[in-house]
This record gives sequence, C-alpha cells and structure tokens, in this order.
Amino acid sequence: MNDLFDNLPVDKKIILFDGVCNFCNFWVNYVIDHDEKDFFRFASLQSEFGQSTLSKLNLAENDFDTFVLIESKKFYIRSTAALKVVKDISGWLKILYPFIILPVFIRDSVYNLIAKNRYKIFGKSEFCRIPSETEKSKFIE
Repeated sequence: MNDLFDNLPVDKKIILFDGVCNFCNFWVNYVIDHDEKDFFRFASLQSEFGQSTLSKLNLAENDFDTFVLIESKKFYIRSTAALKVVKDISGWLKILYPFIILPVFIRDSVYNLIAKNRYKIFGKSEFCRIPSETEKSKFIE
C-alpha cells in the first residue's frame, strides 16, 4: 500500500467518486467550485486509477456506492470521507463537519441509504464524467 501513497502528490487530497452517478457529479462540481485552496484532485472509481487504487486499499473494486478520500498517507470512506472534504471547502456545508463526532455506524447508515437510492432519485449517466478544459488539471487520468 505504501507504493500507492508514494506515487500521489503529498500536498493534494484525492477523491474517488462514482463517475456515472449524477448525484456524485453534482457534488464533485460543488467541491471544485468551493475548493479555494486547490486541495482536491479527482478520479472516478471506474477509471483505471480508481480501480487500481481500490485494489491497493483492499476495497471492493465493484463497490461504486463508496466514496474515498486519500490524504496524508491515509484513506477514509463513506461519511468520514465526505465530512473531511466539507471541512476543507468554503461554503455552508462546513456546518456539517461537527457530525464527525457521531459514531461511524450511525453516519454510514445515513450515507448508505443515500448511496443505495442515488440512481433512482438522481439518475445515472451512460459514461463517466469528462472534465472541461479548465477542470482537467484537477482530474487524475
């Protein structure tokens, strides 16, 4: 697993997200728009980088319900990852960070409920998100 962390930029945080999920893509856009300190880089879970990273982290390569944040040679999933992201962006979502004190099983049960129903509610794209020219530097692959 150290190989994975050795090959990532030390000053950036990597977000792995479901590239065909409209809900997930909305939040990627939100993070990009509110990432004033340019902390974050992105890759879809379905991409070669995403699949390789999931494998190296011993996470299921076919579990696109998860959300992964890699920072400082550690990784976080689901609600913990989401809350750590909102801590570092501007905007009103920062108010959610104190929920980090709740037990993971409570936070993740809410996360899992949303993740399970996201395609039904928000839809799904046929293809992974393609960044615009101005966003390309924020995406891995």
